[in-house]
Amino acid sequence: MLIHCNWFYQNPIRWVAELRYLVVFIVRARTFRCLLSYAKCSFFGAVNGLFGKLLNLASETAILELVRSQCTPILLYGLESCQLSNADLCSLDFC
Repeated sequence: MLIHCNWFYQNPIRWVAELRYLVVFIVRARTFRCLLSYAKCSFFGAVNGLFGKLLNLASETAILELVRSQCTPILLYGLESCQLSNADLCSLDFC
């Protein structure tokens, strides 16, 4: 069965600049690239949530351990599938 490349299950395929698959955003480019800005926003939102709830209740080491165990996976999820450029690596260094 031959399927025309612009149709999938009788629906036209939309051409978009970026695509979300699970939590990873894939960007239209010549090579396979992922967009890190959404992951960084989610990471900083989770860190701010932790700080807002626990800043006066827990010690600094406990808060940093929670950030490492709960928030860092948000930032790093799916990055093993992406070939990161030097600019992407430098932007992750500031997180």
